[in-house]
Amino acid sequence: MAQLLVRDGYQSVENPSRASVLIVNTCGFIGSAREESIRELRKLAKSKRSGQVLIAAGCLTQRYGMDVAKQVPGVDGILGTRRWMDILQVVRDLRKMSHPQPLYHLPEAATVGTDEADTVRANVFGAAAYLKVADGCRRPCAFCAIPLIKGTAVSRPMETILDEARRLRDAGVRELILLAQDTTDYGHDLGMKDGLAILLERLVKEVCDPPRPSGTLPPFSKKMGGDGGGLDWIRVMYAYPGYVTDRLIDVMSSSKQILHYLDMPLQHAHPKTLYRMKRPSNMEWVHKTLEKMRARMPDIAIRSTFIVGYPGETEEEFRAVEEFLREVRFDRAGAFQFSFEPGTSSEPLGDPIPPEVKQERYERFMEIQQGVSMQVNQSYVGKTLNVLVEGYNDGVSVGRSYRDAPEIDGMVFVEGKLKVGEIVPVRITGAMAYDLTGVPAQQPLKL
Repeated sequence: MAQLLVRDGYQSVENPSRASVLIVNTCGFIGSAREESIRELRKLAKSKRSGQVLIAAGCLTQRYGMDVAKQVPGVDGILGTRRWMDILQVVRDLRKMSHPQPLYHLPEAATVGTDEADTVRANVFGAAAYLKVADGCRRPCAFCAIPLIKGTAVSRPMETILDEARRLRDAGVRELILLAQDTTDYGHDLGMKDGLAILLERLVKEVCDPPRPSGTLPPFSKKMGGDGGGLDWIRVMYAYPGYVTDRLIDVMSSSKQILHYLDMPLQHAHPKTLYRMKRPSNMEWVHKTLEKMRARMPDIAIRSTFIVGYPGETEEEFRAVEEFLREVRFDRAGAFQFSFEPGTSSEPLGDPIPPEVKQERYERFMEIQQGVSMQVNQSYVGKTLNVLVEGYNDGVSVGRSYRDAPEIDGMVFVEGKLKVGEIVPVRITGAMAYDLTGVPAQQPLKL
């Protein structure tokens, strides 16, 4: 949306009071996110001056558009997720006509790929970029509202993704992070088997390996913070249990640009809970797959997420999660307390587990995982890791290793000033529960 607006002559501003158009991209996934979105909309609506228009966009409005308008008097436009690329028309309509009632733009049809008006469908920051490869989800998870918000899974055409990856590479992006609600389902609707593995193979062969073409960089390159050095890292997020295939493992293990990192949300470790969640419940498969990945990639960093307090979760079932964390030893693992979502297939189960029980189990989960993470991090002391530098402050450079996805994992703090956007070898000298410290590899250790 931002690219389309900038291309049409708009400029972004830091201070909302200076904007003629205010757009809040909302989240509707869980209750706390909905509350945060409503709070932000109300704050902007309360301070809105004459001539400004306020647009509520995104997941919350796709599912609860009418309710959002009722809860936030002062909202001028409602735009969902299915046709976000119509933002320009929505803005034009709002600015040229009187609208005593909010303007709703909530078509059911979702379109990806050829109907995105030549935008790069990526969220870029510094030398890294999130690139969406599909939208929506066809999985039956009982607790999840994403299919109600996004619809079924729709894969973007592979040639579109490859073209965007080239443009991002040429603009200075060093790390490409592939996203979807389920990346391992990529290409299923296009009649492909092992679509994610095929996409990764082509990204490595056609985007990473060829030299970057000479000539003028695209006009959006100055905002990306990179130096045009080439696409060095590809990271895969949100793999669905049961769909991490042998071919995917082969591609990851044999390609130097694909990071030995995988985010695979498991949600629970007890078969009965997983069955109620309508999730894959074969824990033997999980163990075998983790063993297979670690055999092929001994240095692989695996992160996962879990839900505590799901309806019917017994103390015995939760203890299975605790035992699983201690046994499997994820590099990273996070937990969410169950959020009751109307309209999902878990709605008949209600929300019977008391909040204090959920909180107590959440704290037990985090205490175990913090201990595991600390031990895993300590194993890297004395080793050298390549670090993508993202900032500098007060004598310390800040970056991420292959083990660290932006915004959700840890950081590496390095002594001295390093060039932002560069990937540099760092000798690890210290470990914390989530972060590492180090010095440039060529720098001698202080005795």
